[in-house]
Amino acid sequence: MTVPFACVAVAFLLIYAIRIPVIVAQLRAGGGYDNRNPRDQQAKLDGWARRAVAAHANAFEGFAPFAAAVVIAHLGHADPGWSTALAVIYVVARAIYPVLYIANISLARSIVWLIGFSATTSLFLLPFLTASPG
Repeated sequence: MTVPFACVAVAFLLIYAIRIPVIVAQLRAGGGYDNRNPRDQQAKLDGWARRAVAAHANAFEGFAPFAAAVVIAHLGHADPGWSTALAVIYVVARAIYPVLYIANISLARSIVWLIGFSATTSLFLLPFLTASPG
């Protein structure tokens, strides 16, 4: 397994790690965790808990393009060093992003989001820029 493929697995797991603060908030909500209507309960959360829900949703939104970009870079014979660096940058950014989101540090959060987005975009472009002939 290549490092970029391992990064796809880590990014996938990060989606569900971000869910932990959401579950904690739901458990602390009046009446505990509502397993019958968890999304209705999430919609009523506020403050840091509401931001945790948004960070969780954003993790889903960013995952598919990243995973596709890793596969395209691999299939396009992009430079493995660049692919590895960009995939690791994405995972690090996506690990930091929810912390900043929940803490309500909006400017830093947006910068970190942009770094992750740029890594994904670069992975898509990498085969055109660095592919070995053949």
